[in-house]
Amino acid sequence: MASTADADRTRVDFWFDPLCPWTWMTSRWLTEVAALRPLDIRWHVMSLAILNEGRLDQVPQEYHDLLGPKGLRPVRTLVAVRQSHGNEAVARLYTALGAVFHRDGKGPTPEALTEALKSAELPTELAEHADATTYDAEVRASHEAGQKAVGEEAGSPILAVPGPDATPVGFFGPIVSPVPRSDAALSLWDTVVHAASVPGFAELKRARTAPPSFD
Repeated sequence: MASTADADRTRVDFWFDPLCPWTWMTSRWLTEVAALRPLDIRWHVMSLAILNEGRLDQVPQEYHDLLGPKGLRPVRTLVAVRQSHGNEAVARLYTALGAVFHRDGKGPTPEALTEALKSAELPTELAEHADATTYDAEVRASHEAGQKAVGEEAGSPILAVPGPDATPVGFFGPIVSPVPRSDAALSLWDTVVHAASVPGFAELKRARTAPPSFD
C-alpha cells in the first residue's frame, strides 16, 4: 500500500541510456526539480544499442562504444541492480555512472562499472552481469516500454508525466545544456507538464546551441 506521502508526489517515468551525455543533463535537471517539488521518479533503462541494432556500420567509429555491444554493459548492470536492490539503488548507480562516464570521461569498461557500483555503495560483483545475457529480456522489455510511452521510435531520454485525467504522456527530451537550476528548472518542469495537458500537442524542437556542460 502506498503511503500518504507517496500519494502526494507526482509520478514521473524516465527512460535513459546512461552512456548518453545529453540524457545525463536531462536527468540532473529532473533531480533538481525533485529537490524542489514532490516527485516520484521511476528510473527505467533504454538502450541506444538496441535502438540502433543492425545499423552500427552506418555510424562513425567514435559512437561504437555507445551503440555497439559494449553499450549494453551499463544497462545490464542497472537492471541487475533493480532486480536486487530496487528503484532508489538504480538512481544512485546512475548518478555514479554519470560521474564516471561524463565527468571523468571513462568508457563502459568492467573497471568503470565496478568503480561506479562502489561509489553507489552497491555490491561490486553486480558488474559481472555487464557481459552476461541474464537480464537481456528485462532490458528489452524496459526499452520497449519507453518506446511505447512516446509512441514511436525515439532516442534517449524519454520522459512520461501526467497528462489529461492523469494519463501518462511521453516525450523525447527535454534536451538541455547547461542544467537549469532553481527557478529555471521549475519553469521548464511546469512547461513540460502544461504541454502534456494539451491533448493535441506532439513536438517542439530547435537546434542544439551548446555542447553538454557537466559543471
